[in-house]
Amino acid sequence: MKDKIFRLIPVFIQELLIAIFNYKAYKLRYGSKYKEYRKLFRKNRTLTRGELTKFQSRRFDKILKFAKENTKYYLEFQTVKIQNLVTLPLLSKENLRKDTTDFFTISKKAGIVSKTGGTTGKSLEILFTPDNMQERFAMLDDFRSRFGYELGKKTAWFSGKSLLTERDLKKNRFWKTDHWHKVRYYSTFHISQRYLKYYVEDLIRYQPEFLVGFPSTILEIAKYGAENGYQFPENTTKAIFPTAESINEDMRSIIESFFKTKMYNQYASSEGAPFIFECSEGRLHLELQSGIFEVLDDNDQPAKSGRLIVTSFTTEGTPLIRYDIGDSISLENEEKYCTCGNNNPLVKEILGRIDDFVYSPENGKINLGNVSNTLKDTHGIKKFQVIQDELNKIKILLIIDQAVYSEKTERTFLHNWRDRVGANMTIDLEYVGEIPGEKSGKFRMVKNNIKHLIS
Repeated sequence: MKDKIFRLIPVFIQELLIAIFNYKAYKLRYGSKYKEYRKLFRKNRTLTRGELTKFQSRRFDKILKFAKENTKYYLEFQTVKIQNLVTLPLLSKENLRKDTTDFFTISKKAGIVSKTGGTTGKSLEILFTPDNMQERFAMLDDFRSRFGYELGKKTAWFSGKSLLTERDLKKNRFWKTDHWHKVRYYSTFHISQRYLKYYVEDLIRYQPEFLVGFPSTILEIAKYGAENGYQFPENTTKAIFPTAESINEDMRSIIESFFKTKMYNQYASSEGAPFIFECSEGRLHLELQSGIFEVLDDNDQPAKSGRLIVTSFTTEGTPLIRYDIGDSISLENEEKYCTCGNNNPLVKEILGRIDDFVYSPENGKINLGNVSNTLKDTHGIKKFQVIQDELNKIKILLIIDQAVYSEKTERTFLHNWRDRVGANMTIDLEYVGEIPGEKSGKFRMVKNNIKHLIS
Protein backbone atom coordinates (compact mmCIF):
# COMPACT_ATOMS: atom_id res chain seq x y z
CA MET A 1 0.00 0.00 0.00
CA LYS A 2 2.78 2.47 0.96
CA ASP A 3 4.55 1.68 -2.31
CA LYS A 4 1.38 2.36 -4.34
CA ILE A 5 0.78 5.68 -2.58
CA PHE A 6 4.42 6.71 -3.11
CA ARG A 7 4.07 6.13 -6.86
CA LEU A 8 0.96 8.30 -7.08
CA ILE A 9 2.15 11.42 -5.25
CA PRO A 10 4.06 14.31 -6.95
CA VAL A 11 7.84 14.10 -7.27
CA PHE A 12 8.54 16.96 -4.82
CA ILE A 13 6.54 15.11 -2.10
CA GLN A 14 8.35 11.85 -2.94
CA GLU A 15 11.66 13.62 -2.48
CA LEU A 16 10.48 15.19 0.77
CA LEU A 17 9.56 11.71 2.08
CA ILE A 18 13.00 10.39 1.07
CA ALA A 19 14.62 13.23 3.04
CA ILE A 20 12.44 12.46 6.09
CA PHE A 21 13.28 8.74 5.82
CA ASN A 22 17.00 9.60 5.64
CA TYR A 23 16.70 11.98 8.59
CA LYS A 24 15.32 9.14 10.72
CA ALA A 25 18.02 6.74 9.51
CA TYR A 26 20.78 9.28 10.14
CA LYS A 27 19.51 9.84 13.70
CA LEU A 28 20.32 6.17 14.37
CA ARG A 29 23.68 6.27 12.58
CA TYR A 30 24.86 9.62 13.93
CA GLY A 31 23.67 9.44 17.53
CA SER A 32 25.40 10.45 20.76
CA LYS A 33 28.27 7.93 20.44
CA TYR A 34 29.12 8.74 16.82
CA LYS A 35 31.23 11.83 17.56
CA GLU A 36 33.15 9.96 20.27
CA TYR A 37 33.99 7.20 17.81
CA ARG A 38 35.04 9.70 15.13
CA LYS A 39 37.44 11.34 17.59
CA LEU A 40 38.80 7.94 18.60
CA PHE A 41 39.48 6.77 15.03
CA ARG A 42 41.00 10.11 14.06
CA LYS A 43 43.29 9.87 17.09
CA ASN A 44 44.19 6.24 16.34
CA ARG A 45 45.20 6.77 12.70
CA THR A 46 48.90 6.78 13.59
CA LEU A 47 48.94 3.86 16.05
CA THR A 48 51.92 1.54 15.67
CA ARG A 49 51.40 -2.06 14.54
CA GLY A 50 52.03 -3.19 18.11
CA GLU A 51 49.46 -0.76 19.52
CA LEU A 52 46.92 -1.87 16.92
CA THR A 53 47.34 -5.55 17.81
CA LYS A 54 46.95 -4.77 21.53
CA PHE A 55 43.76 -2.84 20.76
CA GLN A 56 42.58 -5.81 18.66
CA SER A 57 43.32 -8.26 21.47
CA ARG A 58 41.30 -6.26 24.01
CA ARG A 59 38.32 -6.01 21.65
CA PHE A 60 38.43 -9.75 20.98
CA ASP A 61 38.33 -10.54 24.72
CA LYS A 62 35.31 -8.24 25.00
CA ILE A 63 33.30 -9.65 22.07
CA LEU A 64 33.94 -13.29 23.03
CA LYS A 65 32.91 -12.67 26.65
CA PHE A 66 29.81 -10.79 25.50
CA ALA A 67 28.85 -13.54 23.03
CA LYS A 68 29.25 -16.30 25.63
CA GLU A 69 27.10 -14.44 28.15
CA ASN A 70 24.32 -13.36 25.78
CA THR A 71 23.78 -16.00 23.08
CA LYS A 72 22.74 -19.62 22.97
CA TYR A 73 25.20 -20.46 20.18
CA TYR A 74 28.38 -19.27 21.92
CA LEU A 75 27.38 -20.36 25.43
CA GLU A 76 29.64 -23.45 25.49
CA PHE A 77 32.60 -21.85 23.69
CA GLN A 78 35.97 -21.93 25.40
CA THR A 79 37.36 -18.67 26.76
CA VAL A 80 40.53 -18.21 24.73
CA LYS A 81 42.96 -15.44 23.95
CA ILE A 82 43.39 -14.10 20.45
CA GLN A 83 46.55 -16.19 19.96
CA ASN A 84 44.40 -19.34 20.28
CA LEU A 85 41.52 -18.12 18.14
CA VAL A 86 42.05 -21.06 15.73
CA THR A 87 40.87 -23.50 18.42
CA LEU A 88 37.33 -22.12 18.08
CA PRO A 89 35.05 -23.60 15.38
CA LEU A 90 34.37 -21.88 12.08
CA LEU A 91 30.92 -20.41 11.54
CA SER A 92 29.34 -21.08 8.12
CA LYS A 93 26.61 -19.09 6.40
CA GLU A 94 24.37 -22.15 6.52
CA ASN A 95 24.68 -22.43 10.31
CA LEU A 96 23.95 -18.73 10.64
CA ARG A 97 20.90 -18.97 8.36
CA LYS A 98 19.56 -22.07 10.09
CA ASP A 99 19.92 -20.87 13.68
CA THR A 100 19.94 -17.07 13.37
CA THR A 101 17.94 -16.45 16.54
CA ASP A 102 20.54 -18.43 18.52
CA PHE A 103 22.96 -15.57 17.71
CA PHE A 104 20.70 -12.61 18.57
CA THR A 105 21.52 -10.76 21.79
CA ILE A 106 18.73 -8.20 21.41
CA SER A 107 15.19 -8.13 20.03
CA LYS A 108 14.45 -6.85 16.53
CA LYS A 109 12.60 -3.96 18.13
CA ALA A 110 15.70 -2.90 20.10
CA GLY A 111 18.13 -3.47 17.24
CA ILE A 112 18.73 -2.34 13.67
CA VAL A 113 17.99 -5.02 11.08
CA SER A 114 20.39 -5.52 8.17
CA LYS A 115 19.57 -7.96 5.37
CA THR A 116 22.00 -9.49 2.92
CA GLY A 117 21.02 -9.43 -0.74
CA GLY A 118 20.59 -13.17 -1.02
CA THR A 119 21.99 -13.38 -4.58
CA THR A 120 23.76 -16.65 -3.74
CA GLY A 121 21.17 -18.10 -1.39
CA LYS A 122 18.49 -17.27 1.12
CA SER A 123 18.73 -13.77 2.57
CA LEU A 124 20.23 -13.35 6.06
CA GLU A 125 18.97 -11.07 8.81
CA ILE A 126 21.56 -9.54 11.13
CA LEU A 127 20.82 -7.31 14.12
CA PHE A 128 23.09 -4.40 15.07
CA THR A 129 22.97 -2.50 18.32
CA PRO A 130 22.61 1.30 17.87
CA ASP A 131 26.12 1.75 19.33
CA ASN A 132 27.63 -0.71 16.87
CA MET A 133 25.89 1.00 13.94
CA GLN A 134 27.30 4.37 15.05
CA GLU A 135 30.76 2.88 15.43
CA ARG A 136 30.65 1.38 11.93
CA PHE A 137 29.55 4.65 10.34
CA ALA A 138 32.17 6.57 12.31
CA MET A 139 34.85 4.24 10.96
CA LEU A 140 33.50 4.45 7.40
CA ASP A 141 33.18 8.25 7.55
CA ASP A 142 36.67 8.55 9.02
CA PHE A 143 37.97 6.70 5.95
CA ARG A 144 35.99 8.83 3.49
CA SER A 145 36.83 12.08 5.30
CA ARG A 146 40.51 11.55 4.39
CA PHE A 147 39.43 12.41 0.84
CA GLY A 148 37.13 15.31 1.76
CA TYR A 149 33.78 13.60 2.28
CA GLU A 150 31.31 14.48 5.05
CA LEU A 151 27.56 13.97 5.23
CA GLY A 152 25.91 16.95 3.50
CA LYS A 153 28.46 17.21 0.68
CA LYS A 154 26.87 16.92 -2.77
CA THR A 155 26.81 13.20 -3.59
CA ALA A 156 25.60 10.94 -6.42
CA TRP A 157 24.59 7.56 -5.00
CA PHE A 158 24.18 4.33 -6.99
CA SER A 159 22.59 1.53 -4.96
CA GLY A 160 19.68 -0.89 -4.95
CA LYS A 161 16.98 1.66 -4.06
CA SER A 162 13.84 1.28 -6.16
CA LEU A 163 12.42 4.81 -6.24
CA LEU A 164 11.22 5.41 -9.80
CA THR A 165 7.67 5.51 -11.15
CA GLU A 166 6.22 5.08 -14.64
CA ARG A 167 6.06 8.88 -14.85
CA ASP A 168 9.80 9.08 -14.22
CA LEU A 169 10.56 6.58 -16.98
CA LYS A 170 8.37 8.44 -19.48
CA LYS A 171 10.29 11.63 -18.69
CA ASN A 172 13.68 9.84 -18.83
CA ARG A 173 14.28 10.83 -15.20
CA PHE A 174 16.26 8.05 -13.50
CA TRP A 175 16.96 9.64 -10.15
CA LYS A 176 15.41 11.10 -7.02
CA THR A 177 17.06 13.77 -4.85
CA ASP A 178 17.24 14.27 -1.10
CA HIS A 179 17.75 18.06 -1.31
CA TRP A 180 18.09 18.39 2.46
CA HIS A 181 21.16 16.11 2.67
CA LYS A 182 22.35 16.85 -0.91
CA VAL A 183 22.19 13.24 -2.14
CA ARG A 184 20.89 12.25 -5.56
CA TYR A 185 19.96 8.57 -5.84
CA TYR A 186 20.39 7.14 -9.34
CA SER A 187 18.54 3.95 -10.26
CA THR A 188 20.75 0.93 -10.87
CA PHE A 189 17.86 -0.96 -12.47
CA HIS A 190 17.75 0.99 -15.74
CA ILE A 191 21.37 0.88 -16.88
CA SER A 192 20.85 0.20 -20.58
CA GLN A 193 22.15 1.70 -23.81
CA ARG A 194 18.71 3.24 -24.26
CA TYR A 195 18.93 5.29 -21.07
CA LEU A 196 22.64 5.86 -20.33
CA LYS A 197 22.61 9.18 -22.18
CA TYR A 198 20.29 10.65 -19.54
CA TYR A 199 22.47 9.45 -16.66
CA VAL A 200 25.61 11.01 -18.15
CA GLU A 201 23.96 14.32 -18.99
CA ASP A 202 22.33 14.66 -15.58
CA LEU A 203 25.59 13.85 -13.75
CA ILE A 204 27.32 16.57 -15.80
CA ARG A 205 24.57 19.02 -14.81
CA TYR A 206 24.45 17.91 -11.17
CA GLN A 207 28.26 18.02 -10.72
CA PRO A 208 28.49 15.90 -7.54
CA GLU A 209 31.52 16.24 -5.27
CA PHE A 210 31.42 12.49 -4.57
CA LEU A 211 30.17 9.32 -6.23
CA VAL A 212 29.23 6.34 -4.06
CA GLY A 213 27.83 2.94 -4.98
CA PHE A 214 27.94 -0.07 -7.27
CA PRO A 215 31.07 0.18 -9.46
CA SER A 216 29.47 -1.88 -12.25
CA THR A 217 26.84 0.87 -12.69
CA ILE A 218 29.39 3.70 -12.51
CA LEU A 219 31.51 1.81 -15.06
CA GLU A 220 28.66 1.58 -17.60
CA ILE A 221 28.02 5.31 -17.28
CA ALA A 222 31.73 6.15 -17.67
CA LYS A 223 32.12 3.88 -20.70
CA TYR A 224 29.07 5.38 -22.41
CA GLY A 225 30.25 8.91 -21.67
CA ALA A 226 33.76 8.29 -23.00
CA GLU A 227 32.57 6.43 -26.12
CA ASN A 228 30.10 9.19 -27.02
CA GLY A 229 32.39 12.18 -26.59
CA TYR A 230 30.99 13.58 -23.33
CA GLN A 231 33.41 15.63 -21.22
CA PHE A 232 32.89 15.45 -17.48
CA PRO A 233 33.84 18.82 -15.96
CA GLU A 234 37.31 18.91 -14.37
CA ASN A 235 37.90 19.60 -10.67
CA THR A 236 34.28 18.74 -9.87
CA THR A 237 34.31 15.30 -8.23
CA LYS A 238 36.82 14.80 -5.41
CA ALA A 239 36.56 11.03 -4.96
CA ILE A 240 34.62 7.90 -5.88
CA PHE A 241 33.82 5.24 -3.26
CA PRO A 242 32.74 1.88 -4.74
CA THR A 243 30.55 -0.40 -2.62
CA ALA A 244 29.23 -3.98 -2.56
CA GLU A 245 31.18 -5.28 -5.61
CA SER A 246 34.78 -6.10 -6.46
CA ILE A 247 36.72 -3.83 -8.80
CA ASN A 248 39.66 -4.51 -11.09
CA GLU A 249 42.28 -2.26 -12.63
CA ASP A 250 40.47 -1.98 -15.99
CA MET A 251 37.30 -0.76 -14.25
CA ARG A 252 39.31 1.69 -12.16
CA SER A 253 41.12 3.09 -15.20
CA ILE A 254 37.91 3.72 -17.20
CA ILE A 255 35.99 5.25 -14.27
CA GLU A 256 38.83 7.49 -13.09
CA SER A 257 39.60 8.65 -16.62
CA PHE A 258 36.03 9.76 -17.39
CA PHE A 259 35.21 11.34 -14.03
CA LYS A 260 38.72 12.86 -13.74
CA THR A 261 39.20 11.81 -10.13
CA LYS A 262 40.46 8.94 -7.98
CA MET A 263 38.56 5.90 -6.77
CA TYR A 264 39.20 4.66 -3.21
CA ASN A 265 38.18 1.08 -2.55
CA GLN A 266 36.73 -0.40 0.63
CA TYR A 267 35.54 -3.78 1.85
CA ALA A 268 32.80 -4.56 4.36
CA SER A 269 29.51 -6.48 4.24
CA SER A 270 25.84 -6.32 5.18
CA GLU A 271 26.59 -8.79 7.95
CA GLY A 272 29.04 -6.38 9.57
CA ALA A 273 32.43 -7.70 8.48
CA PRO A 274 35.48 -5.74 9.64
CA PHE A 275 36.70 -3.10 7.20
CA ILE A 276 39.44 -3.00 4.58
CA PHE A 277 40.25 0.53 3.38
CA GLU A 278 42.35 1.96 0.56
CA CYS A 279 44.77 4.73 1.49
CA SER A 280 46.02 7.79 -0.39
CA GLU A 281 48.88 5.71 -1.82
CA GLY A 282 46.44 3.27 -3.41
CA ARG A 283 47.22 0.44 -0.97
CA LEU A 284 44.60 -1.64 0.83
CA HIS A 285 44.82 -1.96 4.62
CA LEU A 286 43.14 -4.34 7.05
CA GLU A 287 41.47 -2.19 9.73
CA LEU A 288 42.48 -4.06 12.90
CA GLN A 289 40.33 -1.78 15.05
CA SER A 290 37.24 -3.25 13.38
CA GLY A 291 37.96 -6.97 13.74
CA ILE A 292 40.15 -9.99 13.04
CA PHE A 293 40.99 -11.28 9.57
CA GLU A 294 42.10 -14.86 8.89
CA VAL A 295 42.93 -16.24 5.46
CA LEU A 296 42.58 -20.01 5.05
CA ASP A 297 43.17 -22.48 2.23
CA ASP A 298 40.79 -25.29 1.26
CA ASN A 299 42.14 -27.39 4.15
CA ASP A 300 41.43 -24.61 6.69
CA GLN A 301 45.13 -23.89 7.10
CA PRO A 302 46.54 -20.31 7.24
CA ALA A 303 47.48 -19.00 3.80
CA LYS A 304 48.52 -15.78 2.06
CA SER A 305 45.67 -16.11 -0.41
CA GLY A 306 42.35 -17.84 0.17
CA ARG A 307 39.01 -17.77 2.02
CA LEU A 308 38.42 -14.83 4.30
CA ILE A 309 37.34 -15.69 7.86
CA VAL A 310 36.24 -12.70 9.96
CA THR A 311 35.61 -11.91 13.60
CA SER A 312 33.82 -8.58 13.85
CA PHE A 313 33.99 -6.20 16.82
CA THR A 314 30.91 -4.26 15.70
CA THR A 315 28.23 -6.95 15.60
CA GLU A 316 27.21 -7.32 19.24
CA GLY A 317 23.55 -7.68 18.21
CA THR A 318 24.53 -10.81 16.23
CA PRO A 319 28.11 -11.78 17.23
CA LEU A 320 30.16 -13.21 14.36
CA ILE A 321 33.25 -15.09 15.52
CA ARG A 322 35.34 -16.94 12.90
CA TYR A 323 32.65 -16.38 10.28
CA ASP A 324 33.31 -17.80 6.80
CA ILE A 325 31.90 -14.86 4.88
CA GLY A 326 32.23 -16.32 1.39
CA ASP A 327 34.85 -13.90 0.06
CA SER A 328 38.54 -14.32 -0.66
CA ILE A 329 41.56 -12.02 -0.38
CA SER A 330 45.30 -12.10 -0.90
CA LEU A 331 47.62 -10.66 1.77
CA GLU A 332 50.95 -8.88 1.44
CA ASN A 333 53.92 -9.98 3.55
CA GLU A 334 53.47 -8.96 7.20
CA GLU A 335 56.82 -7.14 7.21
CA LYS A 336 55.63 -4.65 4.58
CA TYR A 337 54.51 -1.18 5.67
CA CYS A 338 52.91 1.62 3.66
CA THR A 339 54.39 5.09 3.29
CA CYS A 340 50.97 6.68 3.95
CA GLY A 341 51.48 6.44 7.75
CA ASN A 342 48.77 3.82 8.32
CA ASN A 343 50.42 0.89 10.11
CA ASN A 344 47.63 -1.63 9.56
CA PRO A 345 48.68 -4.74 7.59
CA LEU A 346 48.46 -4.61 3.80
CA VAL A 347 46.18 -6.50 1.45
CA LYS A 348 47.49 -7.39 -1.99
CA GLU A 349 44.07 -7.90 -3.56
CA ILE A 350 40.40 -8.34 -2.73
CA LEU A 351 39.50 -11.34 -4.88
CA GLY A 352 35.75 -11.16 -4.33
CA ARG A 353 33.11 -13.77 -3.74
CA ILE A 354 34.22 -17.37 -3.65
CA ASP A 355 30.89 -18.27 -5.30
CA ASP A 356 31.77 -16.15 -8.35
CA PHE A 357 33.78 -18.74 -10.25
CA VAL A 358 33.50 -20.85 -13.38
CA TYR A 359 34.26 -24.54 -12.90
CA SER A 360 36.18 -26.54 -15.47
CA PRO A 361 36.39 -30.34 -14.95
CA GLU A 362 39.77 -30.11 -16.69
CA ASN A 363 41.32 -27.09 -14.88
CA GLY A 364 39.22 -26.59 -11.74
CA LYS A 365 37.93 -23.25 -10.48
CA ILE A 366 38.48 -20.07 -12.51
CA ASN A 367 38.05 -17.09 -10.16
CA LEU A 368 36.51 -13.73 -10.95
CA GLY A 369 39.87 -12.06 -11.64
CA ASN A 370 40.76 -14.64 -14.28
CA VAL A 371 37.27 -14.40 -15.76
CA SER A 372 37.52 -10.62 -16.19
CA ASN A 373 40.97 -11.01 -17.77
CA THR A 374 39.48 -12.91 -20.72
CA LEU A 375 38.98 -9.44 -22.22
CA LYS A 376 42.74 -9.12 -22.75
CA ASP A 377 43.59 -7.98 -26.32
CA THR A 378 39.92 -7.76 -27.32
CA HIS A 379 38.09 -4.76 -28.78
CA GLY A 380 34.41 -3.94 -28.92
CA ILE A 381 33.10 -6.08 -26.04
CA LYS A 382 31.03 -3.72 -23.90
CA LYS A 383 29.85 -6.20 -21.29
CA PHE A 384 29.60 -9.93 -20.73
CA GLN A 385 28.14 -12.43 -18.29
CA VAL A 386 29.03 -16.11 -17.88
CA ILE A 387 26.28 -18.56 -16.92
CA GLN A 388 27.16 -22.12 -15.95
CA ASP A 389 24.25 -24.60 -15.70
CA GLU A 390 26.25 -27.73 -16.61
CA LEU A 391 29.67 -29.08 -15.61
CA ASN A 392 30.97 -29.23 -19.19
CA LYS A 393 29.29 -26.18 -20.65
CA ILE A 394 29.15 -22.41 -20.19
CA LYS A 395 27.02 -19.77 -21.90
CA ILE A 396 28.49 -16.28 -22.34
CA LEU A 397 26.14 -13.37 -22.96
CA LEU A 398 27.88 -10.59 -24.90
CA ILE A 399 26.98 -6.97 -25.55
CA ILE A 400 29.19 -5.69 -28.36
CA ASP A 401 29.96 -2.51 -30.27
CA GLN A 402 29.15 -3.52 -33.86
CA ALA A 403 31.48 -0.89 -35.28
CA VAL A 404 34.55 -2.24 -33.46
CA TYR A 405 33.89 -5.91 -32.73
CA SER A 406 35.24 -8.35 -35.32
CA GLU A 407 35.81 -12.05 -36.00
CA LYS A 408 39.38 -11.56 -34.75
CA THR A 409 38.06 -10.28 -31.40
CA GLU A 410 35.75 -13.30 -31.15
CA ARG A 411 38.68 -15.67 -31.84
CA THR A 412 40.85 -13.88 -29.25
CA PHE A 413 38.08 -13.94 -26.64
CA LEU A 414 37.45 -17.66 -27.21
CA HIS A 415 41.20 -18.37 -27.12
CA ASN A 416 41.43 -16.58 -23.75
CA TRP A 417 38.61 -18.76 -22.47
CA ARG A 418 40.21 -21.95 -23.80
CA ASP A 419 43.37 -21.07 -21.85
CA ARG A 420 41.25 -21.09 -18.70
CA VAL A 421 38.68 -23.89 -19.13
CA GLY A 422 40.64 -26.28 -21.33
CA ALA A 423 39.90 -27.90 -24.69
CA ASN A 424 36.92 -30.06 -23.81
CA MET A 425 34.38 -27.59 -22.45
CA THR A 426 31.52 -26.32 -24.65
CA ILE A 427 31.45 -22.51 -24.90
CA ASP A 428 28.28 -20.94 -26.31
CA LEU A 429 28.46 -17.25 -27.22
CA GLU A 430 25.12 -15.43 -27.28
CA TYR A 431 25.00 -11.86 -28.57
CA VAL A 432 22.37 -9.79 -26.74
CA GLY A 433 21.22 -6.19 -26.48
CA GLU A 434 20.95 -6.11 -22.68
CA ILE A 435 22.00 -8.23 -19.69
CA PRO A 436 19.56 -7.90 -16.78
CA GLY A 437 20.92 -7.12 -13.32
CA GLU A 438 19.94 -8.76 -10.02
CA LYS A 439 16.95 -7.74 -7.89
CA SER A 440 19.41 -5.85 -5.68
CA GLY A 441 20.53 -3.71 -8.62
CA LYS A 442 23.99 -5.32 -8.70
CA PHE A 443 25.54 -6.89 -11.78
CA ARG A 444 27.01 -10.39 -11.56
CA MET A 445 29.68 -11.23 -14.12
CA VAL A 446 29.45 -14.93 -13.21
CA LYS A 447 26.29 -16.90 -12.42
CA ASN A 448 27.37 -20.36 -11.30
CA ASN A 449 24.33 -22.65 -10.90
CA ILE A 450 26.23 -25.94 -10.40
CA LYS A 451 28.07 -25.30 -7.14
CA HIS A 452 26.17 -28.20 -5.54
CA LEU A 453 27.85 -30.57 -8.05
CA ILE A 454 31.38 -29.53 -7.04
CA SER A 455 32.94 -31.13 -3.97
